[in-house]
Amino acid sequence: MSDTELHRLTAEQAVQALRSREVSPREMVHAAAARIEAVDGVLNALPTRCIERALQRARALEEGSVRDTGDPRWLAGLPVAVKDLNPVAGVRTTYGSPIYAEHVPSRSDLLVERLEANGAIVIAKSNTPEFAAGASTFNPVLGRTCNPWNPRKSVAGSSGGSAAALASGQVWLAQGSDLGGSLRTPAAFNGVVGLRPGPGRVARGLQRWPYPTVASDILFVEGPMARTARDCAMMLDAMCGEHREDPLALPAPATPFLAAMRDEPLPRRVAFSPDLGIVPVDPQVRHLCEQAAQRFADMGVVVEQASPDFSEAIECFQVLRAHLFAADHAGHLREYRDLLKDDVLWNIEKGLALTGAEMAAAEAARMRILASTVAFFDRFDLLLCPASIVAPFDVEVRYVEEVEGRRFDNYVHWLAITFAVTLTGCPAVSVPAGLTADALPVGLQIVGPHRGEAAVLAAAHRLDEASGFSRRLPVTPAPPAR
Repeated sequence: MSDTELHRLTAEQAVQALRSREVSPREMVHAAAARIEAVDGVLNALPTRCIERALQRARALEEGSVRDTGDPRWLAGLPVAVKDLNPVAGVRTTYGSPIYAEHVPSRSDLLVERLEANGAIVIAKSNTPEFAAGASTFNPVLGRTCNPWNPRKSVAGSSGGSAAALASGQVWLAQGSDLGGSLRTPAAFNGVVGLRPGPGRVARGLQRWPYPTVASDILFVEGPMARTARDCAMMLDAMCGEHREDPLALPAPATPFLAAMRDEPLPRRVAFSPDLGIVPVDPQVRHLCEQAAQRFADMGVVVEQASPDFSEAIECFQVLRAHLFAADHAGHLREYRDLLKDDVLWNIEKGLALTGAEMAAAEAARMRILASTVAFFDRFDLLLCPASIVAPFDVEVRYVEEVEGRRFDNYVHWLAITFAVTLTGCPAVSVPAGLTADALPVGLQIVGPHRGEAAVLAAAHRLDEASGFSRRLPVTPAPPAR
């Protein structure tokens, strides 16, 4: 196959071709490298490449020094992108921060180790905001990432580089991470699929930066991103499983997710909420998500308007996020204050100023949200809502300050429609809902009950089958007008 044919394959098709030896791992690396060279000058999605490292890995796979175990989770030499928040041994890893502009780790993050043990080949690091703080992908070290649907538009963040690389066909699979929407919002802005798994589904390491993290935190998770829901399930299979370095990590399921989602029955009753009752939504986004929800009704699913009670979610999340930032970055504040961007400074200082009473109130509110969610899923199989309250905005804009006359007073607030779901611990996937009048992607968020990853992926697959959106990918970006 030619490079052009290869980059258009789904990840599932590419792995089948690798397993049958129709194509070699080195040919896949060369095809990805050619596509990166062709389109990333416009996008800057994968600013750090490790092509020679990838070719060495490919040779090892071809020569049998890294062996196929026969496990269905085996990716057989498929090139993938890893977010610049996760160390890759011997590859520049900056976290988007000038503090680590020349940092080259000696050990990979355990997620990277697991992907490589399962036959993945890391070909590049995807761009991210500084320390993943922000929902538009830019940083002072590696610059700004542009949207392949329109390079004058944002890719969102913080997994914006991964999402743009997928949408433009530079890689078949990419890793992302999600605290308040960092995986789901970029998936929505770029027209790809992004899954936030439940806590513990993907083991997390402590290799992000050399300061302690909140070991008990379950807000921050790692997850897969792909062009289709089936590809997303395949990557989740390659990522999941328990690990001695993460006491919260769950064992891999006996039935892989890709197989399990095939057997998922059609949901009987789902809820749609245009705004979760807490945040304004752009009318065009609302309309496209309502249309996507209607596709489930067309399949015979009962669709009703309902939502768990998220009335306390905004204050609760802001407190818990600030606490996490203070724990992760207090050392950076002490030693490198002048090198931190204002948004990071604000979040750290907010966290350091929290009182015990504020933390206790946030944890109590979170438990009430969790109780409401558990009761909600006694009545409904899934929750549907927008994955972002706006369509992609101007690439120079840092964050959304106002929607439908309501102003937001910080860079996180506009993400409430995703971070409210974070507080529940439930799996959630962003899947394309359609295109705006300006041909920009909009995503629908599908949320399932705890341990319901297969159910949300199966629903995302059914929506894609009904809409045919993934057949539009990959897109080739046009150079921005001068």
